[in-house]
Amino acid sequence: MEFFSTLSILLGSSFLSGFNAYATIGFLGLFGRLGWLALPNGMDVLTHPAVFGIALFLYLIEFIADKVPAFDTVWDSIQTFIRIPAGAVLAYAAVGPVAPELKFAAALVGGSLAFSAHATKSSIRAMVNLSPEPVSNWLLSIGQDGALLICIWLMFYFPFLMLALIGGFIIFFIWFIPKIFRTFGRMFRKLFSIFRTSPQT
Repeated sequence: MEFFSTLSILLGSSFLSGFNAYATIGFLGLFGRLGWLALPNGMDVLTHPAVFGIALFLYLIEFIADKVPAFDTVWDSIQTFIRIPAGAVLAYAAVGPVAPELKFAAALVGGSLAFSAHATKSSIRAMVNLSPEPVSNWLLSIGQDGALLICIWLMFYFPFLMLALIGGFIIFFIWFIPKIFRTFGRMFRKLFSIFRTSPQT
């Protein structure tokens, strides 16, 4: 049972980091500090007020940025350099006192899972931004934040359910990969068309 609990925290924290690294780190640290969650020893650093305090402050900024259509896509692009490394670091910390090669293997798995979650989120948000009204964007963003909190709870108290959700997501991601490439291909073509200047004769 302990193995599956550790696996749930390792994969779950990396997975959620791909959606929102600041919220994942901030709430894990805060809830661990309050004694609501029993974090693995390697993740104790998250309970320091400076760590979860800064993470939650940045989450508030992201909470606002994530509600602005079009700008949220730019924000997601910037977050590529934060969410994926954060997912790798969280996996490295969650695996506990094991051999170095296992810790690095966990980091590779965590980073890959964070990438898949980040790519899926960014692609879906880009699709939603094609809608002329902002309500669907706001509802999707708020729903994601609520789901993140629920998943944190599942990670610690219902690890098998969390692992099943991650397994289902991986299957969905494999099916969704072609749509991700098409979505970002359209985005890049649109971006290039904006900055392309036709020669004047």
